[in-house]
Amino acid sequence: MTTILGIDPGLTRLGVGVIKQGAGRTISLVHVEVFTTSPDSDISERLGSHSRSIEGILERFSPDVVALERVFAQHNLRTVMGTAQVSGVALALAHARGIPVSLRTPSEVKAAVTGYGRAGKNQVGSMVQAILGLDSIPQPADAADALAIAITEAWRGVGLPKGNSSADTPALKAWREAEAAAKRPRLQK
Repeated sequence: MTTILGIDPGLTRLGVGVIKQGAGRTISLVHVEVFTTSPDSDISERLGSHSRSIEGILERFSPDVVALERVFAQHNLRTVMGTAQVSGVALALAHARGIPVSLRTPSEVKAAVTGYGRAGKNQVGSMVQAILGLDSIPQPADAADALAIAITEAWRGVGLPKGNSSADTPALKAWREAEAAAKRPRLQK
């Protein structure tokens, strides 16, 4: 079994989700939590709090891999900066423990979990609930997002068999084709 920690980085809310992956695409929920910091607190205090929280999760669950949402450009520079800073903390802590880190884009996560790269938060949450067999959608959305990131890693990363499988979904087949095309060398003009 592979233990995967999914992290939805954010300065105000940091979502973490731990899942176990068994044979094939079987996964189960181990833990989900959202850590918060006050926007009124000093940035160093907020990052220190998140550092301690992530360190505690790494210590408690000893993940085999950490999957982290890749920082993407937004119109709100403060949000991007805070997210990038928390991502840096998570990357450094995983590196210090020798845990591989996989970066996943928001659209990749949405496509893996819902089959549609522009799915909304409700769609992602509903699919996380269905995939993990939960009674309700994990709340707040940061919790569902962290689990979706971990599920994406389970299905597309460490636990995903290489090559094609008859069990692949159409979305997974399309993703494999896009990934292969992106890795092809491009000719210089």
